[in-house]
Amino acid sequence: MTVTPSRAESRLLAPGFAATTVGMFALIAFVAFEAMAVTTVMPTVADELDGVALYALAFAAPLAGGVVGMVAAGMWSDRRGPVAPLVAALVLFSVGLLVCGTAGSMEVLVAGRVLQGLGGGALTVGLYVVVGLVFPAALQPAVFASFAAAWVLPALFGPAVAAVVAEAVGWRWVFIGTVGLVALAALLITPALRRLEHRADGEPAPPSRLAWAVVGAVAVLGLELLGSGPGSSVLLSVGALVVVVLALRQLLPPGTLVARRGLPAVVGTRGLLSASFFCAEAYIVFVLQESYGLSPGRAGLALTVVGVTWAAASQAQARLGARISHVTAMRWGSGLVLAGVVALALVVGTHAHPALAGASYVLAGAGMGFGYPRTSVAMLDVPTDRDRGFNSSAISIADSLGAALALSLSGVAFATAERAGHDPFLAVFVVAVGIGLVGVVAAARTADVPAPR
Repeated sequence: MTVTPSRAESRLLAPGFAATTVGMFALIAFVAFEAMAVTTVMPTVADELDGVALYALAFAAPLAGGVVGMVAAGMWSDRRGPVAPLVAALVLFSVGLLVCGTAGSMEVLVAGRVLQGLGGGALTVGLYVVVGLVFPAALQPAVFASFAAAWVLPALFGPAVAAVVAEAVGWRWVFIGTVGLVALAALLITPALRRLEHRADGEPAPPSRLAWAVVGAVAVLGLELLGSGPGSSVLLSVGALVVVVLALRQLLPPGTLVARRGLPAVVGTRGLLSASFFCAEAYIVFVLQESYGLSPGRAGLALTVVGVTWAAASQAQARLGARISHVTAMRWGSGLVLAGVVALALVVGTHAHPALAGASYVLAGAGMGFGYPRTSVAMLDVPTDRDRGFNSSAISIADSLGAALALSLSGVAFATAERAGHDPFLAVFVVAVGIGLVGVVAAARTADVPAPR
């Protein structure tokens, strides 16, 4: 059942929508806060739990789990409606937080991060479906704009709050303290969920899609475990990589892996942008603390500045609108991400001033803000409705699974370089550079995408 407004001029904070709007905004913000907060405290966590070897896996795990959560929630929502999958998502996300907060080892924490990812991915899909059922069409763009804003606030305050909490009461409360806030936000959207009718007449989606999502997620995590251990097997690692490629071929539009011109190159560009940038993001705070001796709070300032820069660059490309084509925006965005990670690798390799490392990361963030939003718009501008649902899902999968794969590869590079006596951080940023180069090539092949309407 779709809830209709009593007046045409109803707003997001009108009495009929206020609680739902605030609750949904808060849930997205808490997911975003966890992403920012964990990046700030993870070096401390890895040190205390003696789990530096699993550092990259702690970031790849929620991304890989998120792919499975997104696919499962989408199938479940289409078949039965969004209420049950949304409730399951909230439970999984909260349980994951509790597991992480009480973890006695890095292995347990990674398991908790998988649960977080499953819940977080399903939560995002469930909320998107609820938007379509609860809010009238005229208000839906404003709802999605609020979701984007919900990522900005955690970028501004999340790293600092996480550093303060970790120093005052311990890093575990960065995870545990969020559970109560998630529960309060869930209560705000409960009345709207109760008004939605249970549905049992949806078309069942092919189970193979979920199966390939699970296979891809497991293979991505297996790649890092097989490739980074002291007795790592090259053949098994290559085998895991092949399985990931096979899974991606099933989950993405044909031609994505070879950046075929048009839509496949757009989806590929989205995945490569995320892969290069988030590979660098996972290690920026770590390198600033480990190599330069900065405190978690000072190192976390890089995350705050990049959040503001990302938002500003995103607004800039939106204001330019049709004056700049999707292709140009994606090319510039990919180029700036590449320039940022190249500069970051040079700074770390030459042990230059830490401010230059932060500035390099911020430059990459500007590239994400400028090019990343246009990948979604370019995908939606493809003149066909037949595969729009599949394409929308595919671009999110490329986003998450691409970043997870990059993080697994970075974990292998880190461990290999460390065993060989080389700078492991430089090895990670070289991986980000290589991915960024491929991203620039993919962006150059998006030329058949329509211009902005």
